Amino acid sequence: MKIEGPAKALAIYIGDSDHWHGKPLSAAIVELAKKEGMAGSTVTHGVMGFGAHSRIHTAHILRLSEDLPVVITIVDKPERIDKFLPLLDDMIQEGLVVTWDVHVEIYRTKNPI
Repeated sequence: MKIEGPAKALAIYIGDSDHWHGKPLSAAIVELAKKEGMAGSTVTHGVMGFGAHSRIHTAHILRLSEDLPVVITIVDKPERIDKFLPLLDDMIQEGLVVTWDVHVEIYRTKNPI
């Protein structure tokens, strides 16, 4: 897959304890993105954050949270991101989903599929 020029970024902010059909929600979203042929996705685990309830979740050793922040980022063509968004609606019971326009400068692979 080749992507250069105008694209769209998608970021999904959820908690590490969120699940979908018995599996971690982050894993379920990445698997869905792969199934839908998205260009790629990255899951980042945060060490501290808070959301709509204003509870601070932290990895601090004296205050270890079991619900650390997780961000799933996907960059792809705008029409592919737009098609993917409705698939997330039922999956995300609590969290934040944002998109923004980006410009892809380089997207390469050594072993094209």
